[in-house]
Amino acid sequence: MPFLQRILFIFFFILFAFPSYSQIFGGDPPSIKWRQINTSYSRVIFPKRLDSVANRITNIISFTAKPTQQTIGHYSKKINIVLQNQTLVSNGYVGLGPFRSEFLLNPQPNSFEMGSLPWPDELAIHEYRHVEQYNNFNVGLSKLMGKIFGEEGRAVANNAAIPNWFYEGDAVYNETNLSAQGRGNLPQFFDAYRSLWKAGKHYSWMKLRNGSLKDFVPDHYALGYLLVAYGRQKYGDEFWKKVTHDAASFKSPIYPFQHAIKKYAGVNYASFRNNAFEFFKRQFDDEREKNHPIPGKIKNEQFPSFTEDGAIIFVKSSSKEIPQFIILKNGKEHKLRVQDYSLDNYFSYRNGKIIYSSYKPDTRWGYRDFNNLKIIDVTNGDEYTISNKTKYFSPDISEDGQSIIVVNAPPSGKSSLHLLNSKSGKLIKEIPNPNHLFYTYPKYYGNNKIISAVRNPAGKMSIAEIDLKNNETKFLLPFSYHVSGFPFIFNDTLYFSLAFKKNVDLFAFTFSDKKLWLINVGKSAGIGKYHPFINEDFAGWSTFTAEGYRLEKIKKSDVIFEEINPAELEEKISNFGVTVLDNTNAGLLQEVPGDSFAVSKYRKSFRLFNFHSIEPAVNDPLYTLSVVGENILNTFQSSLSLTYNSAEKSKEISFAGTYGAWFPFVSGGLNYLQDRKVLYHQNVIRYNQIEPFAGFSIPLNLSKGRSFTNLNFGSQYVYSQGFFRGIYKDSISSSYSYINNFLTFNNQQQKASQQIFPSFAQSISLSYKTAVQNVKGYQFVANGNFYLPAISKTHSLVLNMAWLQRDTLRQLNFSNAFPFSRGYQALNFYKMFKWGINYHLPLAFPDKGFGNILYLLRIRSNIFYDDTEVKDWDKENNLFSQTFRSLGSELSFDTKWWNQVNISFGIRYSRLLDSDIYGNKGSNRWEIILPVNILNH
Repeated sequence: MPFLQRILFIFFFILFAFPSYSQIFGGDPPSIKWRQINTSYSRVIFPKRLDSVANRITNIISFTAKPTQQTIGHYSKKINIVLQNQTLVSNGYVGLGPFRSEFLLNPQPNSFEMGSLPWPDELAIHEYRHVEQYNNFNVGLSKLMGKIFGEEGRAVANNAAIPNWFYEGDAVYNETNLSAQGRGNLPQFFDAYRSLWKAGKHYSWMKLRNGSLKDFVPDHYALGYLLVAYGRQKYGDEFWKKVTHDAASFKSPIYPFQHAIKKYAGVNYASFRNNAFEFFKRQFDDEREKNHPIPGKIKNEQFPSFTEDGAIIFVKSSSKEIPQFIILKNGKEHKLRVQDYSLDNYFSYRNGKIIYSSYKPDTRWGYRDFNNLKIIDVTNGDEYTISNKTKYFSPDISEDGQSIIVVNAPPSGKSSLHLLNSKSGKLIKEIPNPNHLFYTYPKYYGNNKIISAVRNPAGKMSIAEIDLKNNETKFLLPFSYHVSGFPFIFNDTLYFSLAFKKNVDLFAFTFSDKKLWLINVGKSAGIGKYHPFINEDFAGWSTFTAEGYRLEKIKKSDVIFEEINPAELEEKISNFGVTVLDNTNAGLLQEVPGDSFAVSKYRKSFRLFNFHSIEPAVNDPLYTLSVVGENILNTFQSSLSLTYNSAEKSKEISFAGTYGAWFPFVSGGLNYLQDRKVLYHQNVIRYNQIEPFAGFSIPLNLSKGRSFTNLNFGSQYVYSQGFFRGIYKDSISSSYSYINNFLTFNNQQQKASQQIFPSFAQSISLSYKTAVQNVKGYQFVANGNFYLPAISKTHSLVLNMAWLQRDTLRQLNFSNAFPFSRGYQALNFYKMFKWGINYHLPLAFPDKGFGNILYLLRIRSNIFYDDTEVKDWDKENNLFSQTFRSLGSELSFDTKWWNQVNISFGIRYSRLLDSDIYGNKGSNRWEIILPVNILNH
C-alpha cells in the first residue's frame, strides 16, 4: 500500500472508529407483537401487554423534556425508543446511525450501584438526556459533518468535540436532579474516587480518562458526574449549555471543549478539573486518611461467608484471573472452581453447598436470555444444574436444605419470590406480592421465613420479613430512599449494608427487641462496608479500596453497637455538597402525571429502508462510498455502495441487504461493475459485469457455564454475467455461478483484563466454494486457532493450522483468506497446508500519553514460527512441492486515541528460512501491522 493510501487508511479508521453502541442485530423473536405510543417527543415501541410501562415512560419524557431543555438547548427531534423485556441485562443506550434508543427493562438487583428507583423511570430520565444532547450538539461543524456523512458523521464530530465523560456525567446529573434519588445521591457512586484519594493515589488526567490494565481507575460515569456537578454548582445551570454549544460548533478548531471551558469558567481546563476534585474531596475531609496504600494489584474479594469450620468462602477475581470460588483457611487460599459467567457474582452458602445463578443466552435470539441455578458441593467441587431456562436471581438454601428461595424476574417486570424444591428445582409455590415489591437478595430466617431488601413502586426501600406459611409481609424499617441490601442473619440478629448519609455502613436489626443498630468497627482500609458475614467469633465485610474489593474482619468482641432511631432513615439523602441539585427542576419526576396515551400497532416493515449515513473506505486500489441503513427494530441492514478501482479504472455500484427477523438471516444483493478489463489473446478488452447474489446464515449462541460459544453457518449463491464490448461482444461467453458454503465456530472462556487472549479458546472456520454453472471448480479452506495456557497467567500460547485445496482446472480463481507464512508473497496454490505457533506476552503497561491525543495502555510481543507447505503444477505440468517457513516477532501497541478510541497496531519482523520465489529478494522482512477494518467496527 503506497504511503498516501496508508495515511488515508489510518485517517479514516480513526475518524470513524469511535465506540459504537450495544446493538444486537435480529435479537428479538418473531413472535413478539409490537405496539407503539407516538408523541411529538418520542415514539415508544414495545411488546404487546407492556402498555403501562410504555405509558409511564412517555409521560416522563413528555413532562420533563421542555423544562430540562433550558440547561442543554431548545432543539427537539423525535426519538424512537424500543423497549426490550426478554433480557435479564439491565442497560440502555441512545445512538446516532440510526438515531434511536433501546431500554433493557430488567432492573439490576444491586441497589447500591444503580439506586432503587423504578428502572423504567431511571432509564427515561437518564437516556432521554442523551437524546437532548444529540439534538442540541447538531450545530456548526458537527452539523456540517452530518450534512456530508449523515448521522455517523455527526456522531464523529460530536465525539471528537465533547468527551464521553460529559455525556454520562450530565445524564447522571439529570437523573439525580429530577428524582429523589439518582446516582449522585448514592455513596457507592463516590467510592471509586474516595478510595484513590484515601490511598494517596494521584493519577494523571490522561490515566483517569483512558483507564489502565494494571491499576484500578474509575469509569467515565463517576468522573463525569464530579466535573458536571461542580460546573453546575460553581457556574450555574446554563454553564454546560454554553460550553457544549461552542465545542460542538468547533468555535475553536483545536481542543474546542477545553477552550470553551476556559471561556466560560475563566480558568484553564486543568485548573477547572483540579478545582472540581478539590470540591468533592472537601465533602469527605472528616474521614480522609492520606497516604494509606493498599498492597497488591487489582483484586476483588466479594460475597464472603463463613463455613462451619471457620473458613471463609468468597468469589475472587483480578486483573489476571477470572472469577472463581476461593476457600480461605488458616491464611491459605484454595481454589474450589471457576464460577460460571454471571450477571453478578453473588452467591449464597449453607451447609456445604454453594448456590448461584449462571447466565445462559438464548440459542438464537440475542435479546432473550436466562439465569439457571447451579449448586456446588464444597467437599469435592462438583457442580450441577437444578433449573433450566429460568429467570432467577439471588438464590438461598433453607437451613434444612430442602428448599430454595429465589427472585423471579419475568418479562412482565412483576418481581416475585419462588419457593423451589432443592433437589429437583421444581416450583413449590410463588409467594403472593400484593404490594408490588421488587425483591433483592432474599435470605432464609429459619425454614419458614424470608428476609429481603425490597423496593416499593415509589422506589423507596425497606427490609421485609415474609412468612412462608401465611404469606404475610412485615416491614422492619420505614421505607426511605436510603438503599439497603446484602442481608445476613446470625442467631436473632439481622446484619445488612445500608447507605446512610455519606457512607455505606453495616447495620443490625435485633428481632427480639425490634431495635436498629449502627455497627461501629473502627478504621477500615477502604470505603464502604458491603456483604457482611458473621459467626460466633468474628464480624467481617467487603470494603472497596483503590485496588478493588477486599475482605476485612475483626473480633466480634471489638464491634460496637450504636442504637439508631429508625426515623432518621426518613431524612433526605445526601447531595454531597451539590446544593444546586435542589434548584432548577428538582424532584420533577414526582410531579409526572398519569395521562393515558393512544396505543397502536407497530408494523415490523415500517421504514425498513432507513438510510442514515455515508461511510468512506480506502483499501488501495479500492475507494468506496457507502450509504448504509438500518431499521429501528434492527432487523434489516442495507447498503448502497459506489467503488472506484484505481488500478483498472473500473467502477462498481452495489446493493446489499440482510434481514434478521427470521431464524436464519436472509441476505441478497446486486453488484454491477463497469469498465473492467482482461487480457484476451494479447489484447486488452473491456467489459461490464453484473453479479446478483442471495444466501442465508444461521447464527447460534451456544454459550453456557464458563464458555462463550458461537456457531454460524450458511450458504450464498452468486451468479456472474459479463457483457463484452466491441468485436468480442458476441464471441465471448462469460457467465457462471457458484455456491459459497461456510461455517465458523468460536469457543472461549472468560478473559481477565490483563490477558491478551483467553486461557482456553478455539476458533475454526470452514469454507467450501463450488461452481454450479458453465464452469467447473471448487475450493476448500479450513483454518483453526487454538489458545492454550502458557508460563504466566497473562501469556498465551496460540497454535494455528490451515488447509486449502482447490481444483486444477483454474477456470475460476476464488478469493481466500488462507494465513500464509508471514513475510512471504502469498499465492493461491492448488494445495496448501500451514501450521504455526505463537507465544504472546505483555511487555509493559506504560499508562502514558501526550496531548490528550494518544495514550499507551500496553506494549506486547508475539514470537512466532510459521511453516507452509504447498503443491502445484509448474509450466511443464509437473507436480512440485515447496516449503515456506518463517520465524519472527511482532511488537504491538494497545492505544487509545483522543481518550476514547481503542486502536492496536504494531510492527513485524520476519526472518524467511526459505526463498521467497514469488516475492522480493532477501530474507528479512519488516511490516507495519495496521487495524484490519476501517469502518466495520
